[in-house]
Parts: sequence; C-alpha cells; structure tokens
Amino acid sequence: MRTVVPALPSGPLPDAWRACVGTGRMNLALRADYRDSLAQVQRDIGFRHIRGHGLVSDDMGLLRTDEVDGRTHSRYSFSYVDQVHDFFLSVGIRPFLELGFMPSQLASGDQTVFWWKGNVTPPRDHGEWAALVQALLRHQIDRYGIDEVRRWPIEVWNEPNLAGFWKDADQEAYFRLYEETARAVKDVDAELQVGGPAICGGSDDEWWAPFADFVTRRDVPIDFVSRHAYATGPAQHVPFGTYQTLMPPQDLLEQFDAPRRYLQDTRLAGLPVHITEFNTSYRPDNPIHDTAYNAAYLAPVLAGGGDVVDSFSYWTFCDVFEETNIPTSFFHGGFGMLTHRQVAKPTYHLYAFMARMGRDVLARGEDHLVCVDPDGRVTVLAWQPVGGTDGAEAPASHRLELSVPVPAGTPAAFVRRERVNEHDGNAFAAWRELGRPMYPTARELDLMRACATPATEHAHASVHDGRVDLDLDLARHEVTFVEVLPVTPTHHEGLDDRRILGVDDDRLVARHERLRA
Repeated sequence: MRTVVPALPSGPLPDAWRACVGTGRMNLALRADYRDSLAQVQRDIGFRHIRGHGLVSDDMGLLRTDEVDGRTHSRYSFSYVDQVHDFFLSVGIRPFLELGFMPSQLASGDQTVFWWKGNVTPPRDHGEWAALVQALLRHQIDRYGIDEVRRWPIEVWNEPNLAGFWKDADQEAYFRLYEETARAVKDVDAELQVGGPAICGGSDDEWWAPFADFVTRRDVPIDFVSRHAYATGPAQHVPFGTYQTLMPPQDLLEQFDAPRRYLQDTRLAGLPVHITEFNTSYRPDNPIHDTAYNAAYLAPVLAGGGDVVDSFSYWTFCDVFEETNIPTSFFHGGFGMLTHRQVAKPTYHLYAFMARMGRDVLARGEDHLVCVDPDGRVTVLAWQPVGGTDGAEAPASHRLELSVPVPAGTPAAFVRRERVNEHDGNAFAAWRELGRPMYPTARELDLMRACATPATEHAHASVHDGRVDLDLDLARHEVTFVEVLPVTPTHHEGLDDRRILGVDDDRLVARHERLRA
C-alpha cells in the first residue's frame, strides 16, 4: 500500500544524532590516521562535539613531576592537550570533556583499565584533583576564551557503576568525586556546564535515585545528566574477537529514555540528557560494527532518538582505537564508522545520509523518514527493518511505496537514490571477497574504498497532482537515501538532442518538448 506523505511538515528534524561523536583516548588524536579520519567525518557529516577517555591520563602528560636533589617538583603540562584541542577546533568540532582517568601521581591505588592502563582509583587527595581540574579549565579559557569553553560540556568520569572503571564501583566515593569536581568547575566559572554520572545500563535502579538525592541534599551543581546505552548481551569470546546476542532497536531508545523516567519526580527532572556513548555492541572486536546490518539496525534509532534525549554519541567515529590492545586485522569489529585508512563502513553512510536530510519532517514510519527543505527538495531515508537476535530473519528484499509532495506548479522532478546493503556500498563485503587480507596493500585499500561508495541511480520523474510516486525495493539490510528535486526545464535555442550521435531516445526528446510547452 502506498503511503501518502503529508504536504506540510510537522516540525524541524531533531539533530541530537549529530550533537556528539565518540573517540578513542585523547592521545590518539596526535596520530595522522586519526586526524585524516576526523577531517573526513567532519566534511561528510559534521558533528558538533567529540568525547573520549583519557584527557587527564598519564599519556597526555598533563601532570608532570621531577625528582631533583630529593625533592619532588610538579608542573602542569598542556602540550598534548593543546595539540588535541587545537586540531578539534580546526576541523569544526568542540570537546565534550570527560574528566578521567586518574593521573598516577594523584591516584590512591594502582588499579587500571584497558591495554593503555587508565587508572580508575579515586584521588588520594581531592584538593590536588580539584587543583588539576581548575588548572586545566583555566588554561583552556586563557587559550580559547570563556565564551568558547562555556560551550564544552564537562562530564565527571566514565561508568562509575562498573568496578572495572571505578574501583569497587564505590557509589559513595563517586558521589564525593562528583561533588568536589563540580564545585571546582563552578569556582572557575559559574556558567561552565558540568554533569554526570555517565553510568551504563543495568544500574538505573541502584544509581539514579541516590545520585539525585545526593546532589539535591547537598545542593551540588549539575547542569545535565548522562548515560550510556548498548544493545548486546554477554560477550562470547573467540580468538581476537567477540560475538553477542542483540536486542531489538527499540531497546536502545528505551535506554535513552531511562534518565528521564527515573528522574521525573526529582530536582534533576527536565535537565538535558546526553547519551555520551551508544552502539549496538559494547565490544571493540564484534564484527557486527562492520556490517550493513548495523546500519539498518541503527537507522530507526537515529530517526527517533532526538525525541527523547538532547544528544546521543555514536561510539566511535573511527577504528583508531586501542582499549583491548592494537587490532590484529584490518576489519576486526572495531567501533568506528571508518576503518583505519578511511574506508567507510555502512554505518558511516547512514550518518552521511542523515547529514543530507531536509530541515523539516514530513513523515516517519517503521521503515522511513521523509523530510523537506524550504525550497521544496524532499529527502527520504528508508531502511529494511531488523529485529535483533530474536527478531524474524530479514527477508531478501523489502518494498516501500511513497507518494511525496513537490511545490505547486512543478512540472517534473529529478530523483536521485543511493543504496547501501549487503553488496552495495559495503567495504566489509569487498574485504571478504578479497580474501580477508589482514593488512591490505595500497591497491586493496583503493579497491575497498571504491566498493564502499554507495550505488547511485537517477531518473526523471513525472509529477501528478503535485506529487511524485516512489517505488523503493530495498535489498537485504539496505539503507537507502533518496532526494527529489523540483525541475523547471530551460530552453536552449537550437539544441535538438536527436542530432547528437547516440542520443536516439524519442521518449526523452518528446518529454522535453512537452515540458517546454
């Protein structure tokens, strides 16, 4: 049955999907591959903020100590921080500051996380920690100006509800860290935006009410709340990889909405909600991240997530990422939208399609989003619905029939379509066909980049009663982007296509003549 898309928009398309994107630890931003990848992401998509771990960890060198003549000398060093933030701003993206992990010189213990050993213990002295935070912020303000830094949200720590990320998942210790940090931030400037607790799923019942009670009872500053969301079950490990079950896409949207539900009767109700990490899998070695299925799965999340949160940050923009050590193969299930060396995965194209959607929403459904620009350009994002591990197996194809409006008096339209599926625009499929090279040659990289380009088709469309009919047959796990542009033919004196060698389509010529008339 054909869906008749309304002629008038219901409102602007929320852009919470592009408010932030995730990254590997901050030190990686010093690398050329990382920088080339982020520059490409910003050209094609254009995120507003970027968030990752390790801003104050040892490999950023923020706190330096030196032993001379039996005396310890300390100095704050901003060399790497400046290089990272200068680069971010140069490509049009702002930091979303995550304050963690603990510099070893300030740590109360030696517990670490990840291959790169981020320290996850509380500070031995909260005054020293507060001084470090304030020194960092004052330096940023001196370098970039207060108006700029006020636009950088500041998040206190990462997933303190997990013992791997915060020693013993000690709630009381985290609350103290949050309070000391939030007050230190506000002492620098009252308009700096600070929040947390950046918990992941599974602990909503144990964390939201106590956190809200604590900041209320002690009148602790808080400007936003944050949470993470992933849709996979326990890890099933294989050598250098992981497989997991997957919940339906709606589960992610329900997780997005958890802070609002849990905080609705508290002082924190109504605060901005930032999902500062999300993806299908929480593992950086799960092959699902490389697939067309991943893009089809996330399409309804991107289309609907802005209805429930202020931002949701895809984890991560590229595969330059080393939490579980250095990857052992080119495609390895990494979080990134881009592989190393800037080969686009299907999920990258989903985001690039979203970046080209029209300004206002005309219609939304379980398999489509239709938008329009003020000049009458209509855009369609369509996808084959998928349901996770327990959902029905996706069929070989999916059909969507739409009737979309065009501006009054438009005689014809130009329709352009781009497709990404199990074959088209799918570098992962090409990599497998190439024999799964672990370390592709320059020629193989060029081949994969070429195969990663979405399949494109275009056509002249007739307009009937101010509408264009679109019959979209989607292949398995396809995400497709369509734009419909109003066309007003231009007369070229003396031009007759029938006189051009090889142009003998009388139907094309007759149609042009009818439009001229």
